[in-house]
Order: sequence, then C-alpha cells, then structure tokens
Amino acid sequence: MSLELELRDLAVGIAREAGELALRRRREGVHLAATKSSIADIVTEADREVEELIRGRLTAARPDDGFLGEESGAGSGTSGITWVVDPIDGTVNYAYGMPAYNVSIAAVRGEPVPESWEALAGAVHAPALGEIFTAARGHGAWVGETRLSATSDTPAGALLATGFGYDPATHEGDLAAVRRAMSMARDLRRSGSAALDLAYVAAGRLDGYFERGLQPWDLAAGALLVHEAGGVVTRHDVGSARPLLIAAGPDVHARLLALLDQIRE
Repeated sequence: MSLELELRDLAVGIAREAGELALRRRREGVHLAATKSSIADIVTEADREVEELIRGRLTAARPDDGFLGEESGAGSGTSGITWVVDPIDGTVNYAYGMPAYNVSIAAVRGEPVPESWEALAGAVHAPALGEIFTAARGHGAWVGETRLSATSDTPAGALLATGFGYDPATHEGDLAAVRRAMSMARDLRRSGSAALDLAYVAAGRLDGYFERGLQPWDLAAGALLVHEAGGVVTRHDVGSARPLLIAAGPDVHARLLALLDQIRE
C-alpha cells in the first residue's frame, strides 16, 4: 500500500471516531468555551475535546509527524509530514444544531502553508449527515464507493457557494464578490462550512466555491478532494490578510477568476 493510501486510511479512521464524539457531544448539549476574532466567532468545549482526541490518535500512530490544529496550534515533527486539522468545521452550525458541520483531517508534505505544501491525503466527515469524503493523492476522491468528479458543463448557470468573514467590516467586500459572481450563477448557497463546500464541489453538488480569509485547516482536506476530482483550487492575494480561494471545475474556475480577480482587499 502506498504512503498516500496509508495516510488516507488513518485519517478516515480517526475522522470517524472524532465525528462520533462530536455528534455525541452535540446531542448532550453544546457548551461555549470562548470567542476568537469576534463575538460571532465561537469555540465550543467539543471543538477542543475533539481536537485533543485527533491529536492523541495521530501522535500514537505517527509520533514523528507534525501537527497544525485550529484549537491547539502547531507542533513540529521530523518526518516531513504534517497533519492539518479542523476538529469541527462549521462550529456555528454545530452550536445551533444545524447538520452542516464536519471533522476535517489532512496530511501534507512540507511546510504547513497552502502555497508550500503537497497534500497527500484527507478526510472530511460530516457525522450528522452520515457521509465521509476521502482522497489520496493520485488515487482519486471518494464518498463511500462512489468516485467523485467536479462538474464540467453548466448550461443553466453555475450553482455556487461562498462564505462571509466574522468581522462586519469585511462584509461589504464579500457582498461585492457575490454581486459579481451572480452574473454567472444559477443560484448561490451559503452553508457555513468551508470543508463541506469543497467536498460538494468535488462531488459535483456545487459547481464552484469562493471565499476570502480561509485558514489552512479550513481548506487542506477539501482542496485535495477537489483536485483529485478533476477540479481546480487556487488562492489569490496571498499577501493580504484575507486571501481569496476559488475552487471549481476548470471552466467555472476560469470564469469565477475573471470576475473576482478585479476585487482586491
């Protein structure tokens, strides 16, 4: 078995266990632990507990690997591989009892920076929806036994998704991007979960997705899913505080980039 498949299988097993824990804690009742960038940007006790579980399982299985998690930060390794983890992507959905949240786990080679790494394996597990999306570099992207493929033809217009930052000062720029993108859109979706939006692009359930300000753990697993499903993922304005991510099949990606590249932050 190749290293990529071994890493994928490890990510899948841990994501399943972590998802079960997140689902159980959701049923027991959510307890807020803190806010981060703004009062709307929350952390639950479950976020921290789930990340602790994931980090512990990865350390036990691969003690020489590095780690980058949303809640517990970075830990260096010696193997050249780093695990990039969002324990509960879509925390606001999770807190409100909406099912669009997930556990996102990816293994990357190189520095844990999107422009530098080579993504090797990933899993996006949505426990409340009963789905786990998986990918290994060179081996495709899958949900269950179904191989994923990004859409290539959008004759009725593209079904797009986006997200907004938590800082109200950024909303005008986000809305400006939506106004431009709507010229090519069939409709627009706003799920509140970046990794799930990327998984849906890979699955052809969305034709494209764009958002500013994503963190490495938001996109590591989902971007690999899109790549392995034949889609394109790029980041722009990487020197800004809020880089723009665009993910879609090649045609929709090119059209989105032409529309959104004119909007700078």
